[in-house]
Amino acid sequence: MTSVIFLGTPDFAVPILEGLIAQHYDVVAVMTQPDRKVGRKQKLAASPVKQAAVAHNIPVLQPEKLSGSPELAQAIALAPDLIVTAAYGQFLPTKFLQAAKIAAVNVHGSLLPKYRGGAPIQYSIINGDAETGVTIIEMVKKMDAGDMFAQAKLPLTRQDDTGTVFAKLSLLGRDLLLATLPKIIDQTATRTPQDPEKVTFAPTITKEQEHLDIHLSAQALDQWVRGLRPEVGGYVYMNGQRTKLWAITPLTATTNLPAGSVVARSKHQLVIAAGEQSTFQIDELQPAGKSKQHIADYLNGPGRDLTVGQQVITDDPE
Repeated sequence: MTSVIFLGTPDFAVPILEGLIAQHYDVVAVMTQPDRKVGRKQKLAASPVKQAAVAHNIPVLQPEKLSGSPELAQAIALAPDLIVTAAYGQFLPTKFLQAAKIAAVNVHGSLLPKYRGGAPIQYSIINGDAETGVTIIEMVKKMDAGDMFAQAKLPLTRQDDTGTVFAKLSLLGRDLLLATLPKIIDQTATRTPQDPEKVTFAPTITKEQEHLDIHLSAQALDQWVRGLRPEVGGYVYMNGQRTKLWAITPLTATTNLPAGSVVARSKHQLVIAAGEQSTFQIDELQPAGKSKQHIADYLNGPGRDLTVGQQVITDDPE
């Protein structure tokens, strides 16, 4: 039986781990990020991957920093046939990668060499790409730079957000990995070097990027809203209050009003001016300290006094 050390942290990695187990790979250890405090009550919670590993009675390693840790030495001593990673969240030391007898491989959520880095799925949506996908690569010291073993594509739609694409790519990555590993094991897999001239990067989204730019076109703004949904949520300053926009719809109507102005309103609709004379309607939002609201509920409450022409969204709090 082929032995595996699996490294992963979020929900994206769980079906991949479960797939390895179902296909009778001997997962001798799982490495994941340490338990973190989550939610308003800041309760300590295990990662989804840890929860899955515990359910299968697989030993779990959780170094705060892998390099130089006792957990690293323990993992190297296991001398696995394969090291498999999927959204683990830390760089892996070369000596660890070299501990794999056959190969160390990564399930990466993009069509490499496009979008190396920690947020490839988010940027595929933010940039309005028509498709994304997964790539199975050999792990090397340089981030996401190893030779490619296999790729699979996934079309993107306007209904997709980071959450839906994560879920789809997780299953696509699982199936592609399980189809590719036997070829890697028997050394029949084709290796394709990445074209350095086509490399682009997808760095982790910063706190500053969560502030939505109302001067973007409505289409671009919608892409940012969906790219930051569901875990983070992009925000604007609306009536001077930090307000998250969870769902908007770009419209075909244009306007000469400044970006952030109310273009039209009714009991059930609020249309806002964006950049390039474009417009969008807000479908779901969340004022600071409140729950998510459908726009009709907002207009019946905090937004009841909004009027056409009013500058309701500003670059900074008033």
